[in-house]
Amino acid sequence: MDINGIQKLTLLDYPGHCACTVFLAGCNLRCPFCHNSSLVLEKPETVMTEEKFFSFLSTRKGLLDGVCVTGGEPLLRGDIIPFLSKIKEAGFKVKLDTNGFFPAKLKEILRLGLADYVAMDIKNSLPLYSLTCGVKADTEKVRESIEILRNSGIDHEFRTTCVKGYHTEESIKELASLIEGEERYFLQNFVDSGALIDPECVGLSGEEMNLLLQAAKKFVPGAQLRGV
Repeated sequence: MDINGIQKLTLLDYPGHCACTVFLAGCNLRCPFCHNSSLVLEKPETVMTEEKFFSFLSTRKGLLDGVCVTGGEPLLRGDIIPFLSKIKEAGFKVKLDTNGFFPAKLKEILRLGLADYVAMDIKNSLPLYSLTCGVKADTEKVRESIEILRNSGIDHEFRTTCVKGYHTEESIKELASLIEGEERYFLQNFVDSGALIDPECVGLSGEEMNLLLQAAKKFVPGAQLRGV
């Protein structure tokens, strides 16, 4: 497994834990507002080999609780299961980010006990998925991943990055109906990273974000804004 980016310490990415974050290149989507477009559109350099990564982890025992594995889309990688297994064998918890388009692999990872926390992006209401993802989207896979997590008993969250022109009160309400009653659903406002697929994307005002939050709360009373 080639590591295409690493943050050696984060107190934010894994709720309640001190962790590091590894970034894996490659994604099946082309979301116009993607803030990690270099991991999607380009062939990024390897910043750390797998061997060096586990050597680094060995020096962080007792200092880090876990490893956040993100992308790109980590489940696109053919060697993701052995990689997660090695992290667990090294004594660290795993927080996994996914876009929900690989339900069979997600189910297998959970069956094997290779993830302690899963964060799934829900891009938009299902009728707007293809527009929001920039590709023709099989939303049945998204539905399946949602249900796998809802029935898994594992700690998880759902989250949506909100972008002007893509997300409305109606689309957020329809989206939230898919995860009705969930404990953790976060809306985060789009922030321009400077390396977007579509540089015309812009975020929403605080008032607009609050309106989206109220729409989400109709189905997920515990929904929250993140990063504000």
